[in-house]
Amino acid sequence: MPVPEFIVELRAHVGHAPLWLSGVSAVVVDDDGRILLGRRSDNGNWAIVSGILEPGEQPAAAIVREIREETGVEVELVRLTGVDVTPPLTHANGDQAQYLDLCFLARWTGGTPQPADDENVDVGWFSPDALPTPMNDSSVGRIATALRGDEGAWFAR
Repeated sequence: MPVPEFIVELRAHVGHAPLWLSGVSAVVVDDDGRILLGRRSDNGNWAIVSGILEPGEQPAAAIVREIREETGVEVELVRLTGVDVTPPLTHANGDQAQYLDLCFLARWTGGTPQPADDENVDVGWFSPDALPTPMNDSSVGRIATALRGDEGAWFAR
């Protein structure tokens, strides 16, 4: 998976030490109510689209960019659905990180899903009641939150 250049530069100084990073994710829904998922190349799990914000990048612009880069799909953002913090994790290369994630609900507006970069080996639409496995736990929770229909964003209290 490509690592943003600013993180490569940080890692040159801090090595594998934990980094606190800002992330974005989206539950993308098509006109039939299906959810867009990608099968990740790093762990083989299915997941919603996610990514890291570049310095100074607006979260909404970042997730639209990530969706286009990873799946070839164009979207319109509907609303922010959740704000949460991931557990600390260690990536396959040994880098440690923890993410503040802003999750959006997005509506498909065009494009045919395909693995558009090396982050996914497969991309497709799935009915919410027939999601593939294995799936990232964070994606399961974010899908449930986004599809509840709440007007406000979920956050831990």
